[in-house]
Amino acid sequence: MSGTNSPEAVKKLLENMQSDLRALSLECKKKFPPVKEAAESGIIKVKTIAARNTEILAALKDNSSEVVQPFLMGCGTKEPKITQLCLAAIQRLMSHEVVSETAAGNIINMLWQLMENSLEELKLLQTVLVLLTTNTVVHDEALSKAIVLCFRLHFTKDNITNNTAAATVRQVVTVVFERMVAEDERHRDIIEQPVLVQGNSNRRSVSTLKPCAKDAYMLFQDLCQLVNADAPYWLVGMTEMTRTFGLELLESVLNDFPQVFLQHQEFSFLLKERVCPLVIKLFSPNIKFRQGSSTSSSPAPVEKPYFPICMRLLRVVSVLIKQFYSLLVTECEIFLSLLVKFLDADKPQWLRAVAVESIHRLCVQPQLLRSFCQSYDMKQHSTKVFRDIVNALGSFIQSLFLVPPTGNPATTNQPGNNNSGSSVSAPANSGMVGIGGGVTLLPAFEYRGTWIPILTITVQGSAKATYLEMLDKVEPPTIPEGYAMSVAFHCLLDLVRGITSMIEGELGEIETECQTTTEEASSPTQSSEQQDLQSTSDQMDKEIVSRAVWEEMVNACWCGLLAALSLLLDAFLCLLAYSIQGQSVMMISPSSESHQQVVAVGQPLAVQPQGTVMLTSKNIQCMRTLLNLAHCHGAVLGTSWQLVLATLQHLVWILGLKPSSGGALKPGRAVEGPSTVLTTAVMTDLPVISNILSRLFESSQYLDDVSLHHLINALCSLSLEAMDMAYGNNKEPSLFAVAKLLETGLVNMHRIEILWRPLTGHLLEVCQHPNSRMREWGAEALTSLIKAGLTFNHDPPLSQNQRLQLLLLNPLKEMSTINHPDIRLKQLECVLQILQSQGDSLGPGWPLVLGVMGAIRNDQGESLIRTAFQCLQLVVTDFLPTMPCTCLQIVVDVAGSFGLHNQELNISLTSIGLLWNISDYFFQRGETIEKELNKEEAAQQKQAEEKGVVLNRPFHPAPPFDCLWLCLYAKLGELCVDPRPAVRKSAGQTLFSTIGAHGTLLQHSTWHTVIWKVLFHLLDRVRESSTTADKEKIESGGGNILIHHSRDTAEKQWAETWVLTLAGVARIFNTRRYLLQPLGDFSRAWDVLLDHIQSAALSKNNEVSLAALKSFQEILQIVSPVRDSDKPETPPVVNVPVPVLIGSISGPGLSRPFVRTDSIGERLGRYSSSEPPVVTDELEDLNLWWAAWNTWYRIGSESTKPPITFDKLTFIPSQPFLTALIQIFPALYQHIKTGFNMDDLQKLGVILHSAISVPISSDASPFILPSYTEAVLTSLQEAVLTALDVLQKAICVGPENMQIMYPAIFDQLLAFVEFSCKPPQYGQLETKHIANAKYNQIQLFAPVTLNYVPFAERSLEVVVDLYQKTACHKAVVNEKVLQNIIKTLRVPLSLKYSCPSESTWKLAVSSLLKVLSIGLPVARQHASSGKFDSMWPELANTFEDFLFTKSIPPDNLSIQEFQRNESIDVEVVQLISTEILPYANFIPKEFVGQIMTMLNKGSIHSQSSSFTEAEIDIRLREEFSKMCFETLLQFSFSNKVTTPQEGYISRMALSVLLKRSQDVLHRYIEDERLSGKCPLPRQQVTEIIFVLKAVSTLIDSLKKTQPENGKFRIPPHF
Repeated sequence: MSGTNSPEAVKKLLENMQSDLRALSLECKKKFPPVKEAAESGIIKVKTIAARNTEILAALKDNSSEVVQPFLMGCGTKEPKITQLCLAAIQRLMSHEVVSETAAGNIINMLWQLMENSLEELKLLQTVLVLLTTNTVVHDEALSKAIVLCFRLHFTKDNITNNTAAATVRQVVTVVFERMVAEDERHRDIIEQPVLVQGNSNRRSVSTLKPCAKDAYMLFQDLCQLVNADAPYWLVGMTEMTRTFGLELLESVLNDFPQVFLQHQEFSFLLKERVCPLVIKLFSPNIKFRQGSSTSSSPAPVEKPYFPICMRLLRVVSVLIKQFYSLLVTECEIFLSLLVKFLDADKPQWLRAVAVESIHRLCVQPQLLRSFCQSYDMKQHSTKVFRDIVNALGSFIQSLFLVPPTGNPATTNQPGNNNSGSSVSAPANSGMVGIGGGVTLLPAFEYRGTWIPILTITVQGSAKATYLEMLDKVEPPTIPEGYAMSVAFHCLLDLVRGITSMIEGELGEIETECQTTTEEASSPTQSSEQQDLQSTSDQMDKEIVSRAVWEEMVNACWCGLLAALSLLLDAFLCLLAYSIQGQSVMMISPSSESHQQVVAVGQPLAVQPQGTVMLTSKNIQCMRTLLNLAHCHGAVLGTSWQLVLATLQHLVWILGLKPSSGGALKPGRAVEGPSTVLTTAVMTDLPVISNILSRLFESSQYLDDVSLHHLINALCSLSLEAMDMAYGNNKEPSLFAVAKLLETGLVNMHRIEILWRPLTGHLLEVCQHPNSRMREWGAEALTSLIKAGLTFNHDPPLSQNQRLQLLLLNPLKEMSTINHPDIRLKQLECVLQILQSQGDSLGPGWPLVLGVMGAIRNDQGESLIRTAFQCLQLVVTDFLPTMPCTCLQIVVDVAGSFGLHNQELNISLTSIGLLWNISDYFFQRGETIEKELNKEEAAQQKQAEEKGVVLNRPFHPAPPFDCLWLCLYAKLGELCVDPRPAVRKSAGQTLFSTIGAHGTLLQHSTWHTVIWKVLFHLLDRVRESSTTADKEKIESGGGNILIHHSRDTAEKQWAETWVLTLAGVARIFNTRRYLLQPLGDFSRAWDVLLDHIQSAALSKNNEVSLAALKSFQEILQIVSPVRDSDKPETPPVVNVPVPVLIGSISGPGLSRPFVRTDSIGERLGRYSSSEPPVVTDELEDLNLWWAAWNTWYRIGSESTKPPITFDKLTFIPSQPFLTALIQIFPALYQHIKTGFNMDDLQKLGVILHSAISVPISSDASPFILPSYTEAVLTSLQEAVLTALDVLQKAICVGPENMQIMYPAIFDQLLAFVEFSCKPPQYGQLETKHIANAKYNQIQLFAPVTLNYVPFAERSLEVVVDLYQKTACHKAVVNEKVLQNIIKTLRVPLSLKYSCPSESTWKLAVSSLLKVLSIGLPVARQHASSGKFDSMWPELANTFEDFLFTKSIPPDNLSIQEFQRNESIDVEVVQLISTEILPYANFIPKEFVGQIMTMLNKGSIHSQSSSFTEAEIDIRLREEFSKMCFETLLQFSFSNKVTTPQEGYISRMALSVLLKRSQDVLHRYIEDERLSGKCPLPRQQVTEIIFVLKAVSTLIDSLKKTQPENGKFRIPPHF
């Protein structure tokens, strides 16, 4: 109490006391003067004490009566305010312990008065409590008076006061006994001789007890009196008391202070003599009462049991037995017998419930039970109390089933929902687990139609009562159905658990060196006890007593337990759907670890699950027992495995254990529905259960083969049931059997052969199940087993046991027959993992593995194809060298099949890349592969011969290695006709690259197959597809890919393929001709190839037709073949430029011709002179070339033939095509020139003429046509001229018989020359001449004729050149070539200014002059033969038409231009004067006459007197006229006339000249007369002067001439 003793506290106390007294004085000033005076004297008293004493508190205590007096007087006023003030002050004094015994007595008396006046009741209670708890001054009567005061306040009419008083009474009673305990502690060291109290009749004198003990004794004795409804000895003044309150106080004292009763005999006496008789007496109505018995039959009415008293009595009994059993052996026997009686069926329901709760409190105390057994059961002539308790519990449970309780409003569905407001519902619901607000269905017992739910009552090993705690209830509560039975059930379990743990604990202590552990998780408890007893019997001699007690306890409870538990086992529905009770009754006894409560709630395993199933820990215990049984005795179970496994499956299903890798079941529930619950208790237990389950199946490795088959069969049939159940719905199936098949397979891998077929056969069925989860696990199990089987270390190893390896892989292949994509995905993932882990050692298993990849069909989804392809890529990149060479063909087939899949373009393209990689591998490892394949072939051949069958394989009889190549080519060939353009292109390029790069490895004979079966077959298919392809426009290439207009129809896309294929085949014919030609039917192949080229060239697609010609060119550029020894070491890469002389064919940019790096010159240079080319059969060669010529002719004639009708869709061959076609001829001609005759030349001419005549479609014209002012030739025109040039050069150096072709060539060229004035016609087509149609006038699609002028002019130049070389040739002379030339030139010459191009007639004049300068001497030479007779009139007409043209010069012709044109006319006259007239004697007279007339006509200046424009224009040709005149003059006389012909020409000239002069003079005289004074025009004056001069010259010359020579007579008018 240091706090209250400190100087500060004392000082404060004094101040407070003084202030309290002042306040009191103030309050009582008017009304209560005596009190006021007392208060004031009190102040002085306090001050005096404080001043005089050092120990102030002690002094205060001594004087406390006086100090307290004013306050007591204040309370006596009964004024509330004053009373409260005084009570507060008194409490303060008490708390400082400054109240003496006397003062305390006074205070209590004052409080009693206040109580009787019902004043400040709560304050009174508070004051009493403070008084009694702070010190021990109150004793004996004062104490009893204070206690009575509290009791009296407990029975007032105010609830608050009542409750506070009740609490105060309890506290005061506790304080009284605590004082006694403290007193005992103080006097513990003083040893007293206990005095035996022998039936002390005088209750009041307990002389041996100390003061506090005495108070306690008196209080306890009076409590017994009060409960017994007798007058109290010590608590004088009591007016009222209830038994319930009394019993509660008795129970609390007995429970809280057992040592008081055990240590003090006076108290022990009270216990035996007062308490026990009292309890037995109060129990009497409960014992006598029979529920349902009629009261009329008994003489006196039986008092009904009263719940509050009965329940409190049972609580007291529990305490008595628990705490004072050793004191009250006999009494406890009576109490226990009573408890057993209360369980009778005729007792009220609530009584049975509280009785069973009381028994439960005993059952959790095994040592107490042991004492019962020792004290009663083991004594002769004693009641077998322990046995009775166990039997009573069994009977009680039995009675609940046989006699269903009546009048119970509890419902079966919702036990515990009885009194919504009562406290009953709380514990009843404590075991319920709600999900989503609902209450789950409880686990229950059902027996003969009686359904009793099991409620979760308490935690194991403790007895938490529900109804024994209902101290506030007056009416008996409604007991939920199943509550009493649940408690009884717990009693049994706790009994067993307690006894077990007690015996085990004591055994452990006795036998530390030899510990016997019972496996609680898997063996029944009773049997384990028996085992314990047997195993330790010889070691326990020294502990006979303990052993005897244990045996007695076990024997005592055995029958009752078995009876009760077997009944419950019969009634137990929740766990084992397959009634386990026949196997072992004992298995239900749980070990000390079990929790006796519902640990899991789930749905039953059924097709249509009804309601839910609850599992308690007991069910889990059952499972452990069953597992143990199967584990130990699996070998003898046989067909019983079915029952065991079905049971385990059901439990696993409810617990929600799911299969994990390896087939072990792991906790992890995807909650199936609202009714699935797992408690934490069971969650912690699940891994253990899972391990035990796995251990069971792991132990199958120790079973013999027959037992193992029994196990497998049981699992299979269980799995079939689960499959049936899972049909038609997609709910979660039971995967127990599948998981355990996997687990069993994995642990029996060392003898897998004996169980592989039934195991995998069943799993394959599971894989086909419509339920996705079911088949997923089937596949998981199957693939896991296969992988494990391949990785297992077999003996002998798999590499030496091929049969086993194939057996293991076979189910993987069989999965290919299943159509479910998820299964196939698992299968492929398994393949991928096998490849990654076992790829190097698959050996004979490769065909199966490859077969799985190849079995993926096009319609099986992208992800499947992708996974399968991933496997294939792995095989090709990593495993080709490790697999048997016989499997390489399968790899090719599989890779090819992926190319044909149309799900994913990238996969198709990549698979083509894989085929290229495969071909590369074949090439690099050729020798090794060939050896191995030949070896294998020999073995197969031998087997086939033995069996008498023919060896059948593709491409037989080619050698096996070549067959491999052919398979590869065939696959690529299939891909070349795939519907997708990109695949076709890639495959085509790869095929030809492969043949090009690796073809040298093939046997010579195999090339025959390559050509006919691969290449030509491919060409046929491509041609067919191309010609039938759709012409509809494709808008886009899928997704957002835009398609170029050149590829926007299927036809155009196929065109590209045709081009690629044809080019590839042609290239092979070119580069491999040295291999192909000796094959025998090369000419037939050649014909087929030419046929393909022809059909392609004649297709209505410019791209294809042009490419066909390129291929044609390629095969014509073939160089003489090289020897085999000369074959290049490394085959050329496919895109080596091929020597093709292609002109400007490359599309629009026609001005940029192709530049090929590989010209013929370079190509020929490669074959050095030291290796002369081998000459093949020349005749055969010629035939080939003539076949090519015929093809060329057919292509040319067909393609250039004009169509009959025209519309927008009419196909007109393109210029590049025609150019290429014509460009082929020179190369072709090199090979056929020896046999090229006139007929062929005629054919050529037709084609050249037709080709040149083909117009250009106007949309292409801007690219091909030169702007029409440029005189440029198109490529086609150049090619035509080149062809003729090659031909004429060949004729030139050729034999004589070839030279007869010259005239034909001249004819052809002259026909072209005519185009300058008259363009060729193309069928009935309306074309516009380019010279008259500017581009902007050209209609779209209207064909446009080319500008033929430059071509015609070039042709003319060629004609002149050629004629200059060939004028003297016989054929040229005979065929009147000169006449034809003149005849042709006459057209442009006569048109002159009307020609389309001015250059034409100028070139024609110059050409004529050149030709005549060469041709006239030849003509003169052959004058006598008459071969040129017809030429002369033609020539004269030509001169006439040209010199005196009818066409008028254009208006815009300049003077200089006119003069230049005039000078051309003058040149013609000069030619006449130099080349014709001097040789008149060789020339027909008619011709000379025509010439003279012409000269005469030319020399006339002015023929009429009118001055028109035209005349002026004519007259403007002064030079020309002068030249004509001079020529006439020149030939009018000659000094040397040697021949008659010369004389004749002179005469003719002279007569013409004189006639001309006469005309001029006449006209002049006439004009002069008419003009009068006006001067004549200048021209006329000049002319007359010229004429006069000419005449004078003539006369002079005549005079000089000797008369005999002059034969002319001068006319008379000169």
